[in-house]
Amino acid sequence: MTGILASTFLQTDIFSLINNFWILLFVILILIPAVQRWSLNAARRALIRRIAVSMKAEVITMIHRQETVAFLGIPIARYIDIDDSEEILRAIRMADKSTPIVMILHTPGGVALAATQIALALNSHPSKKTVIVPHYAMSGGTLIALAADEIIMDPHGVLGPVDPQFAEGNTVYPAVSVLRVMETKKTDDIDDRTIILADEAKKALAQIEATVRRLLGGRYPSQVVETVVEEFVRGKYTHDNPITAEDAKRIGLAVKTEVPPEVYQLMQLYRMEVRQRRPGVEFVPVMPGTSGGGPAPRS
Repeated sequence: MTGILASTFLQTDIFSLINNFWILLFVILILIPAVQRWSLNAARRALIRRIAVSMKAEVITMIHRQETVAFLGIPIARYIDIDDSEEILRAIRMADKSTPIVMILHTPGGVALAATQIALALNSHPSKKTVIVPHYAMSGGTLIALAADEIIMDPHGVLGPVDPQFAEGNTVYPAVSVLRVMETKKTDDIDDRTIILADEAKKALAQIEATVRRLLGGRYPSQVVETVVEEFVRGKYTHDNPITAEDAKRIGLAVKTEVPPEVYQLMQLYRMEVRQRRPGVEFVPVMPGTSGGGPAPRS
């Protein structure tokens, strides 16, 4: 009898240990990503404060990477949306009127309404506005950049056209191309849907042109404003055409290429998650003047 009881207690202890092990493992799986996220956010805030102090400005970031959810590994594509515009408008509204604003942009673009709200709010700030583009700010990101008094870009960073696009399912139609259909075909040969799209395209183009003129007016000569409208809005290029810092300077925009080193450090803290079967990039920096016997230590 005593042996049976001892065996029962032993089995109970084993089952209890196993259950406790799985509970502990589950808690660890939950806590580790949370601690990593907290540490990452703390490092980002510290760098943003350092940039703010060095540039004597209020720093706002809008950095869109493809991120993953906790340990599930579900990719989420990020773009400019209404949530972004609400947060940035709040930040601009809370900024002291005499304090310059520096906005760090890394985005493929997004919702036109949200981008326009951000651009107009930034443009209306009475002190100096600077937009920093370490890699790219396309479409709506470019519209926001045009609201700044000065754009600081990496020498190989790019902006992009802001011509409106119509999305239908997985298909995107440039507004300018829809209008060209109307120019090349007789109205009787065009279906009602295309005619409606063309009417919307005409309005959308007029709206974006008016927005760009509003953002640039008073800061640039009229000739530069019209050149920007022609190059960025009227469909001269494809929507993903890269407009480099040199291109932007040639057009007449106020562009510099001296990106603060802290901005590149900040971007390292927003690196996209690397998934299996996705090629990775790694490199070991070597200090100039070393003999090639190995990289110099970095602090």
